[in-house]
Amino acid sequence: MKREQWGSRAGFILAAVGSAIGLGNIWRFPYMAYENGGGAFFIPYLFAMISAGIPFMIMEFSLGHKLRGAAPRAFAKMGGKLEWLGWFQVFIAAIIAVYYVAIIGWAISYLGYSFGQSWGSDTNAFFFSEYLQLGENSPSSLGSLQLHIAIPMALAWGITFAAIYTGVKGGIERASKIMMPLLFLMVIALIGRVVFLPGAMDGLNYLFQPDFSKILDAKVWSAAYGQIFFTLSVGFAIMIAYSSYLPEKSDINNNAFMTVLINCGFSITAGVLIFGVLGYMAQEQAKPLTDVVSAGVGLAFVTIPAAINLLPLPFILGPLFFLALVVAGLSSHISIIEAVTSAIIDKLNWSRKKAASVVCGTGFVVSLAFATNGGLLLLDLVDYFINNVALLSSCLIELVVIAWLFKISDVRDYVNNISEFSIGKWFEVCIRFLSPAMLAVILATNLINTFKEGYGGYAMSDLLMLGWGLVAAMFVVAVIINLSSKSISQQEA
Repeated sequence: MKREQWGSRAGFILAAVGSAIGLGNIWRFPYMAYENGGGAFFIPYLFAMISAGIPFMIMEFSLGHKLRGAAPRAFAKMGGKLEWLGWFQVFIAAIIAVYYVAIIGWAISYLGYSFGQSWGSDTNAFFFSEYLQLGENSPSSLGSLQLHIAIPMALAWGITFAAIYTGVKGGIERASKIMMPLLFLMVIALIGRVVFLPGAMDGLNYLFQPDFSKILDAKVWSAAYGQIFFTLSVGFAIMIAYSSYLPEKSDINNNAFMTVLINCGFSITAGVLIFGVLGYMAQEQAKPLTDVVSAGVGLAFVTIPAAINLLPLPFILGPLFFLALVVAGLSSHISIIEAVTSAIIDKLNWSRKKAASVVCGTGFVVSLAFATNGGLLLLDLVDYFINNVALLSSCLIELVVIAWLFKISDVRDYVNNISEFSIGKWFEVCIRFLSPAMLAVILATNLINTFKEGYGGYAMSDLLMLGWGLVAAMFVVAVIINLSSKSISQQEA
């Protein structure tokens, strides 16, 4: 069966950028910068981008392009005993897909609410009590299904399914070519209005004001590397799957540089938007900026709606912001589901239509757990373990395998042969030493802290079952699949 291909280079880059730019760029990056020294954070962030982000992206693009398969097939072709790593990455993608879609569902709901600001004046109470209806639940006792969350989630699944079902060229590429320019235009339009608001410049000063004392703090460097791995969609099967659809003649180095630079540029642009809004809020409410800023989900669904209430023309700027969130979320969700679908097509020789139907249908049913009273708690716990334990472990293992078990110089020679410009020795140094060292430190710190202190005050039974247990189960099932399938090299011999 001939492998599908992207219709154009721009289509591939927009799809890769669409995968990398997600909800995290809009709310996670500005908060990370704010927490870690403002303008000074950009120094470790840019260093991490050059020493980890770009080399990792080049490595994954070269794997998919050379080995012509989704992650499990690509790793199996490197050596039959490595197929499990590809499946472990596919499981990470599958789990992220089923909870990420809940946040897209919330954004779709809020897009509807934003036309009339129906979240009222107490946006905190509205989000947690009225919308999510958080009860006295825990991640393991979820309560009842909330249809007002399940229906927008179903809509998100429908859009993702349509893109995956139609194929790489007709579905994913077409969706990315519409979504990405739309996202950039919306964010620029919002910034164009926000920067002229009173207090906006104070917010930007707060974001970019460098606190150089933080540069010597190892935690800040750890946060910068963590953010780069988190935001670029590396290490969980997506970029390997996407690059496997590239034509034979593809400029890998250029594609990787462009994908990473556009993604990181967008993060900084989103920071300008968010902190302009926060500066305005601080002035309107006569509060210090530190009192209006909040982390994570609270920033997108509590702080921003409160800001929209204060904005001139809220019925235009509100929908624009939440439409941008929905588009950023959907473009990433499509790429995550494609990573899972392409692995199943490779493994079982199913048609794309059958694989898309099974993956999206199963995903939708599982994701309903996140549309319950305890959905937010379940999401918080699963997200923590997937991102801080499973994903970082996967990135570290992938780096060690490729850099130390195989010749990383072969990867460099391969991409230099097909690219317009060549990468130098720095690529090998970063992949062999710098990136693994940083990842090992971040992962070890996360593991020690989680073992010692648990996470989020959740019960030990929930941590063992939904945290450690989930990661262990993914690993065990990946190994079982590996053992049950004879290596591709034997089949082809």
